[in-house]
Amino acid sequence: MEQAAFTANNYKPFKGSKPLKGFSVKNLGKRNYQEVWDLQKNLQSKRINGEIVDTLLLVEHEPVYTLGKNADENHLLQHHPKDISVFHIERGGDITFHGPGQLVGYPIIDLHNYKLSISWYMRSLEQTIIKTLNHFGIEGERKEGLTGVWVKDEKIAAFGVRVSRWVTMHGFSLNVNTDLSYYDGIIPCGIFEYGVTTMQKILGDEVEMENVKQKLIHEFSIVFNQENLEVA
Repeated sequence: MEQAAFTANNYKPFKGSKPLKGFSVKNLGKRNYQEVWDLQKNLQSKRINGEIVDTLLLVEHEPVYTLGKNADENHLLQHHPKDISVFHIERGGDITFHGPGQLVGYPIIDLHNYKLSISWYMRSLEQTIIKTLNHFGIEGERKEGLTGVWVKDEKIAAFGVRVSRWVTMHGFSLNVNTDLSYYDGIIPCGIFEYGVTTMQKILGDEVEMENVKQKLIHEFSIVFNQENLEVA
């Protein structure tokens, strides 16, 4: 997805003077992509105007392909399933897939409360996923010069964001029990040389989605120095 220059060892966690209070986590279950896209835009506008606290949306979508604002449409292959909706959206990055068995997270947060750096924000999202995978005995890692989380040479989590007035939308997707055959219709994130994987494929058994969500919420609260998260 979004490319960024960094070295894997230069990530520094956020260390505010005190933990931030007032953070909402909304577990949306399985929702239509358009519905949640519209919700994100509405919440981002409200966050910019100070009408809501920082918010994390967690959701599973129906099968869709999404292309970022700078995506190469040739990465949507001609033989892709024609019954899958295709969305052109305003995030950074190339093309990716969302669908059942994949945990998608959309943080709507004001970076004025953290650090005014998109690179830092992307590394923080990666760190959240890496620490979440650790709970399941999976060693996720970064690849220098690329955004994402990888297990060896296969990508397990993708990232792409939009930031307006330092308030974020869009976010990350983690392949938990995802059907990888959908990736045959695209060049994921425009990267030719690496494959994709899932937690289920690595562990050899289906993974309980709610367990992954709880671990991710816990790690997100640590990485972003939050306390008293309200989960709904």
